[in-house]
Amino acid sequence: MRVVVTGATGNVGTAVVSALSIEPGVDSVLGLARRKPALDLPKVAWAEVDLGQAGATAELAALFAGADAVIHLAWRIQSSRELDDMHQVNVAGTERLLDAIVQARTPVLLYASSIGAYGAGPKEPRVDEAFPTIGVPASLYSLQKAYIERRLDAFEFAHPEVRVVRMRPTIVARREAGSEIRRLFLGKLVGRLAGLRPLLPLVPDIPELRFAMVHSDDVADAFRRALLTDVRGAFNLSDDEIMGPADLARMLHGVTAPIPFGATRALVSAAWRLHLQPTDAGWFDLAVRLPLVSSARAARELGWRTSRPSTEVFAELLDGIRRGQGEPTAPMHPAESAA
Repeated sequence: MRVVVTGATGNVGTAVVSALSIEPGVDSVLGLARRKPALDLPKVAWAEVDLGQAGATAELAALFAGADAVIHLAWRIQSSRELDDMHQVNVAGTERLLDAIVQARTPVLLYASSIGAYGAGPKEPRVDEAFPTIGVPASLYSLQKAYIERRLDAFEFAHPEVRVVRMRPTIVARREAGSEIRRLFLGKLVGRLAGLRPLLPLVPDIPELRFAMVHSDDVADAFRRALLTDVRGAFNLSDDEIMGPADLARMLHGVTAPIPFGATRALVSAAWRLHLQPTDAGWFDLAVRLPLVSSARAARELGWRTSRPSTEVFAELLDGIRRGQGEPTAPMHPAESAA
């Protein structure tokens, strides 16, 4: 089996190509990225391509020729101030990829969606994959993920010969993603503070601030299982353990404080406008508004389970941020986020 992976040098991408490199059912992997990495893995070759460029369709079709499956992970998360660039990669880039799949007659597409595609919903009971993927209006990330869900609906209707799988993970992290996540979501100032102990941050005691995390290796395992199994449709990927304000305060060596949602959101927005950190308020809205999800379908049809709880994944991420951990790829290299 020959597999092509877009966005192969990021947090999930490096985990996916690593998992496929040792999978006996996979003969070769072609990792696509804007810049070739210094990452040497068995059965893995690399090629440079930018999905954000108008001519990418022809390049992709040539690279997809003869492939048994494409795993589409490429997605631009930041900068939230460069909206056109984000659209060109996330929306137009995915359109180019779908056109290339048709041209190359690729039979399988596995796509990294997100629970961020869902609309605002309950924390209990957990929702399954039938919950509406309408996005959270304040988040561009969420709206673009929701749009691609609609685009895939149309693509599947027009091309039933292509087996399409959509993975919808919750927050994905691991130790080696420390440098990338610091750069994308914390910035240099907050990233420096995250390396200090004791930090004693104030965590807003907002009851709806409840979420789960999943390890990058577990997400990669879900892609591997779906690749080798004749399944279609969407799969939530989440751990059963839920984190809340008290857990965050304990693990950050801080305290909870009765700061309401509106005031916290205003502080996040002000810090973003002042360029103190790169995360706009839409990301805070996601953390509070998104539902908790059930991974029952992934367990039932893929035999998938998380290998470690949310708190362990979060602790590993914190250690990676403090130590400046990374991978020898452009998105994850420690030098990219060094002060």
